[in-house]
Amino acid sequence: MDLEARAHSEHPDELRLWLRLLTCTQLIEKQLRTELRTQFETTLPRFDLMAQLERAPDGLRMNELSRRMMVTGGNVTGITDQLEAEGLVERVEVEGDRRAYRVRLTPRGRRQFHAMAQAHEGWIVDAFAGLDAAEIKTLRTLLGKVKEHFQETA
Repeated sequence: MDLEARAHSEHPDELRLWLRLLTCTQLIEKQLRTELRTQFETTLPRFDLMAQLERAPDGLRMNELSRRMMVTGGNVTGITDQLEAEGLVERVEVEGDRRAYRVRLTPRGRRQFHAMAQAHEGWIVDAFAGLDAAEIKTLRTLLGKVKEHFQETA
């Protein structure tokens, strides 16, 4: 039973909407994990780490990767170790700080990430194939209002 199925008509519509959003997110994420594993023999956390590095061509320090990914340093270290062993990322010393280093994509890692990102984009488009362009725009606008409200009150 998914989260949404637990809600009943006596619950507020807002709660039922929240549960529907969570259910949709979980369904899409499950599909992404399956596709990444099947087509690229990788995981979503590895993809996410590589996506962060793609946005920072000079690399990122481990603590910055942890902050951006919202995971512990230990998780980032484990993923980085795997990707480094596969030649997809490299550690580069930080000038003036012998204890610190940046992680960046290697050329091979960049090529592999681009292939995964292109496929990922297609999977996301497919996930919303049940909506037409106007519905997608409306949903995006409405969720933007929720985000704006949250940011104003947080």
